[in-house]
Amino acid sequence: MKIRVGFGFDVHQLVEGRDLWMGGIKIDHKLGLLGHSDADVLIHAICDALLGAANMRDIGYHFPDTSAETDGMDSKIILKKTIELIATKGYKLGNIDATICAERPKMNPHIPAMKECMAKIIGCDIDDISIKATTTEKLGFTGREEGISAYATVLVTAE
Repeated sequence: MKIRVGFGFDVHQLVEGRDLWMGGIKIDHKLGLLGHSDADVLIHAICDALLGAANMRDIGYHFPDTSAETDGMDSKIILKKTIELIATKGYKLGNIDATICAERPKMNPHIPAMKECMAKIIGCDIDDISIKATTTEKLGFTGREEGISAYATVLVTAE
């Protein structure tokens, strides 16, 4: 069995007039994330980690922000297509360990719904997805509530 690890990171700016999507679910908040797609930083970090583990570049390569086809795209579609892409090289998800960095809104109450949403898309056990949330103690762009970032590490396997 072949085992590989990947790491992903994403960040988007918080702005008025956008919905806040995180881990495939819509979270009620006065600000949303700015981006070409729905700007779901958690899913984007996970997709980058998956693609990195499979040595398949990054989501910007596969889903460019210059394409009309990806404009406003639901990140759940990006996640599904990423799982399909890594499968073309024989890889499947082992597990995900991810962290969301946000001052507000508080992410912890939404983590079970995020895990359930992504497990359905990926076709994995909910226990294969670990999501944590933290703040930066009011430091930096995250602390000033200018943006949200996410980090992800994944393990993929191939027979």
